[in-house]
Amino acid sequence: MKKERADDLLIEQGWSIDREKAKRLIMSGKAYTSKEEKIFTAGEKLPYDTTVYIKGADQLYVSRGGIKLEKALDMFDIELNDRIVLDIGSSTGGFTDVCLQQGAKLVYALDVGTNQLAWKLRIDERVEVMEQTNFRHVTAENFKKGIPSFATIDVSFISLKKIFPTLKTVLATGGEVVALIKPQFEAIKEDVGERGIITDPTVHQYVLNDIVNFLYDEGFEVKEVIPSPIKGGKGNKEFLAHIKFNRSISERKTEHLKKVIKETLFKN
Repeated sequence: MKKERADDLLIEQGWSIDREKAKRLIMSGKAYTSKEEKIFTAGEKLPYDTTVYIKGADQLYVSRGGIKLEKALDMFDIELNDRIVLDIGSSTGGFTDVCLQQGAKLVYALDVGTNQLAWKLRIDERVEVMEQTNFRHVTAENFKKGIPSFATIDVSFISLKKIFPTLKTVLATGGEVVALIKPQFEAIKEDVGERGIITDPTVHQYVLNDIVNFLYDEGFEVKEVIPSPIKGGKGNKEFLAHIKFNRSISERKTEHLKKVIKETLFKN
């Protein structure tokens, strides 16, 4: 049976943002498996389907996805205090939860589905629930409590290229975006492997460079791209991009980004 490090399981299951913090939790003696077996070292190998938890603590966010956004905000040095946020593809609300905990004064939780948002967020007066809403059909008039200056994107079965043309009509000029890039929904069909999984780093590289070029065409400047701290549901590698909306960009700073992307993907 496939095995994973204990610290990685803590991250994947929403108990920690990175290995260093996971290691500290394990060293504190509070990390256990669902069978009440204590975890002694960060590198301890456990069956990949082992449920782990921290005794006496609640999970950080309503879904494991929150770990991804927290990492991005930290790495990109983004401040959310008193800002209006648009969470595109909110689902259960992992990203919305992070934004509120980071001081956002209002979050529009938008999703094409219904009855997915966690109850504690649904009843929070700082959350404007926008369920059964196809983002591609919204306009600035839909955001009656204020125009968002920050947006998060976590969508599936659709390319980000379908999202940004609408986003630039509703996001404040100079606004920021953290987008989760899922190569399996951006690559051509022939490049997607069995069960929808992409393992070839050259495909990841092509997808990321293609998205960067597309965003510049749409008036968005890509500041940085990093790997997500946890993988997608099927084990797919995902990426987080820090993007700024400038409307008109005089200079494309893509060469440095492409170099960073290449080094990130092929460093091992």
